[in-house]
Amino acid sequence: MTGTTAASVACALAAAVLVAVSMVAQQRSAAAVPTTGPLVGNLVRNPRWWAALAVDGGGYALQVLALALGTVLIVQPLLVSSLLFAIPISAYLTGQRPDRRTLLLAGALCIALAVFLVAGNPTAGTIDATATRWALPLCIVGALAAAATALGLAPGPPVRRAMLLGTAAGILYGVAAAFTKHVTDLAEHGLPTLLGSWQTWAVIAAGLTGMYLQQRAFQAGPLTASLPTLTIAEPLAAVFLGMTVLGEHLDTDGIGLTVTITAVAVIAVTTLALAHTVTTPPPPTETAQPTETAQP
Repeated sequence: MTGTTAASVACALAAAVLVAVSMVAQQRSAAAVPTTGPLVGNLVRNPRWWAALAVDGGGYALQVLALALGTVLIVQPLLVSSLLFAIPISAYLTGQRPDRRTLLLAGALCIALAVFLVAGNPTAGTIDATATRWALPLCIVGALAAAATALGLAPGPPVRRAMLLGTAAGILYGVAAAFTKHVTDLAEHGLPTLLGSWQTWAVIAAGLTGMYLQQRAFQAGPLTASLPTLTIAEPLAAVFLGMTVLGEHLDTDGIGLTVTITAVAVIAVTTLALAHTVTTPPPPTETAQPTETAQP
């Protein structure tokens, strides 16, 4: 691993820490808004939500730096490690220590991420793909995000709506991440070049829409419903675009490829399982009320 790659990994892990803090705080703020009330209007009056947004902004800045130094195939899978940092936050809020299963899952995720980076050896591609090359893959992920959004906004069980909206938000975040590497390079050529690029506006549109859908997901249901799909959908969408559009690939074959695929499967399974452990504080238990003694 080169020094630049190591710096990219470090930035991605630091971003994951801030994302974990922000996710829990944003969900607690959004969940406090009644589903019948105006979501955005209530959130903008909540100082805790603004603080969480500031932390999220710091996480995104570190993600941008990580992408500038490394590849989408390195940075995006590492962001799922935000769950590892969300576990102690959840434990603090709930007052419950992680059980043995959670610790084993966390350990398996750490090992799988390390194996993926070493055995997979993700290799960079191009950062200035043409609009024609973006067209079909972008239409595919866009259609999936639109379908998930439509189903998530329709009436239905809160858990299902939160899962679908979390999926849509994750896909759009993945789209923004795939474009970010090129936009970062454009920034070096000055503000006019940056603002004149359609990729810049694609990042802004995907990021803002994804953030709104994330709040809707947090409002619609518990974090245990939206966090798994949100966490998985983002790297999947980004990696899909990174491989089909940007030409990034895994520089391995034979046994190394088998090991890498196994590591990816372990990452997916442990991420989904761990996401269910990152819950909001449970409601207080009802204390038994003393029974009234009948008066004669």
